[in-house]
Amino acid sequence: MGFNCGIVGLPNVGKSTLFNALLSQQAAEAANYPFCTIEPNVGRIAVSDERLDALAKIAGSAQIIPTQLEFVDIAGLVRGASKGEGLGNQFLANIRETDAIIYVLRCFEDGDIVHVEGSVDPERDAEIIELELILADLESLEKREDNLKKKAKSGDKETLATLAIIEPILPLLRDGKPARLYKPKDREEAKRVRGLQLLTSKPAMYVLNVDEKSAATGNELSKKAAAMAKEKNAGSVIISAQIEAEMAGLSDEEKQEFLGDLGLKETGLNSIIREGYSLLELITFFTVGPKETHAWDVRKGATAPEAAGVIHTDFEKGFIRAETIAYKDYAEFGGEQGAKDKGKLRLEGKEYVVQDGDVFHFRFNV
Repeated sequence: MGFNCGIVGLPNVGKSTLFNALLSQQAAEAANYPFCTIEPNVGRIAVSDERLDALAKIAGSAQIIPTQLEFVDIAGLVRGASKGEGLGNQFLANIRETDAIIYVLRCFEDGDIVHVEGSVDPERDAEIIELELILADLESLEKREDNLKKKAKSGDKETLATLAIIEPILPLLRDGKPARLYKPKDREEAKRVRGLQLLTSKPAMYVLNVDEKSAATGNELSKKAAAMAKEKNAGSVIISAQIEAEMAGLSDEEKQEFLGDLGLKETGLNSIIREGYSLLELITFFTVGPKETHAWDVRKGATAPEAAGVIHTDFEKGFIRAETIAYKDYAEFGGEQGAKDKGKLRLEGKEYVVQDGDVFHFRFNV
């Protein structure tokens, strides 16, 4: 499944610097002028998980396959993007394809790096981005509502159900609030909301880009931005894109030493991954064998057949049962046979809700 997230922000806030650092390569041109990123750059990163290595060692797996974290670096946004200003139309089209949004906010002063708004104010910058997304959503929904109302006269149930979702979301947008504040009543309604492809219904995270000396504690700008994020019920992470860039070419041991000198416990990437998993409500399950140990992502609350479908749609269609061992039991008792001998291998059916760390062997019939 993976974590697909668009990195957005005003020009010159450190988006491309962060993107390059996260991928440990100069995949996007980072320059001191607006719109230096013209096409969306996409990069995938292997997500480190100590459990994956432990499982592979116990099973003697020939290959280890981690989950993937995908970042999309999207061209800088300016006021009027919803009306096509700057690279607005392209920006909106690119972000519509992502699962979640990372708002990169500049929380550092630097006279050598111009700010498109003339001053540094992360709260204002966040409002500019959010407003443009809200305006784009509002225009999209109002057009759709008119067409659906005409179609609804025939009594079409699907049309009426979609209208029932749109009607409570429109007042939010008209009031300048994101669609994510609307809470679906059930999974079916949540599916309909996703089907609307609204920009502001996507989960959001604020990455607060500070100067190097503020990386460990933050600064006044980042504190205000973090408080704003909390009010919007969104996550926030403090990082220094410059520090991440400086660590890009270091070994793991050198990174830890570098972080220690700065009073940091982990890299910005790890902070973003952790917050991202929480943002998208993702958990990890594993398949283990002599050929490979593979980590897979699925949303919290998913059933065993849904997890099987992440591997292959045929697994979900023909699902029979899932041979299941909790990670803790697999590790403690030395693998599948040891866990089985201790009575820790369970046969779970279609209603079983996947738990983080489950080790599965799916039985299916196609």
